[in-house]
Amino acid sequence: MISGILLKGYSGFYYVFAEGRVWECSLRGRFRIRNQGFLPGDRVKILPGTGDKGTIEEVETRHNSLVRPTIANVDQAFLVFACVSPAPDLNLLDRLIVQVTAAQIKPILILNKIDLGSRGESTAENTFPADGLDFYRQLGCELVKVSTKTGEGLAELQEHINGKVSVLAGPSGVGKSSLVNALSPGLELKTGDVSRKLKRGRHTTRHVELMVCGEGLLADTPGFSSLYLPAMKREELTDYFWEFQDVGECRFANCQHHKEPDCAVKAAVASGRIQPSRYEHYCQFLEEVIAAERRY
Repeated sequence: MISGILLKGYSGFYYVFAEGRVWECSLRGRFRIRNQGFLPGDRVKILPGTGDKGTIEEVETRHNSLVRPTIANVDQAFLVFACVSPAPDLNLLDRLIVQVTAAQIKPILILNKIDLGSRGESTAENTFPADGLDFYRQLGCELVKVSTKTGEGLAELQEHINGKVSVLAGPSGVGKSSLVNALSPGLELKTGDVSRKLKRGRHTTRHVELMVCGEGLLADTPGFSSLYLPAMKREELTDYFWEFQDVGECRFANCQHHKEPDCAVKAAVASGRIQPSRYEHYCQFLEEVIAAERRY
């Protein structure tokens, strides 16, 4: 048997990448009896048959999985935003960071359309500066700036992809499919123009599957504009706001950094050590987490 990674399932067949090529596999009978579900990213062992045919014989335990997108065993998530059309929604970015980090997936920020942000060719209301996400680097997040028009940053992005299972996540219209096309031109994924009236993109990706991209596997996931927070206790939320950890001691040991007096986090916001947008999003997320606690 040989080891591989499930790329997608379609009409009862499962396509597995193993030993440098794609195998069309059926299921061993015991899996059909169990009615076991499979996700892109599942690590499997297959028994080769004739040509590119094979049979899935074993499935390894998942080390993580996501609900939206439905995918397993992800090493890293590229959180893709754009300098223009649409400009980044930092609230959504922080939600994505919380979600993927909670799933034990490394977030890597991608700022696309950097050529437009640098030249400022669009109207002020929807143009984002090319250095607008730089403060996330100070938080420990990796940030790659790219342009599918000029090719800037694509080689650096490919280096991150090689040897890993990655997903692209972010709102519609930021150029996720265009990025995949630029990295792997043979895939020719469908792309869509951004609605000028709504300042957001049309959904061009309808399902989740892994694609071979250089020396790694990459999933272009369906676009979305809102995201749930994972279930957690209110005191756990600060685990996803790393800059809160080194600002000093609050007056109260169980300080939630919201309405309490003598709060070191609020003092750090006032002094400029913590980005105001990050603290604003923390307070909003905290209210959502508390509301969820009361419901359940």
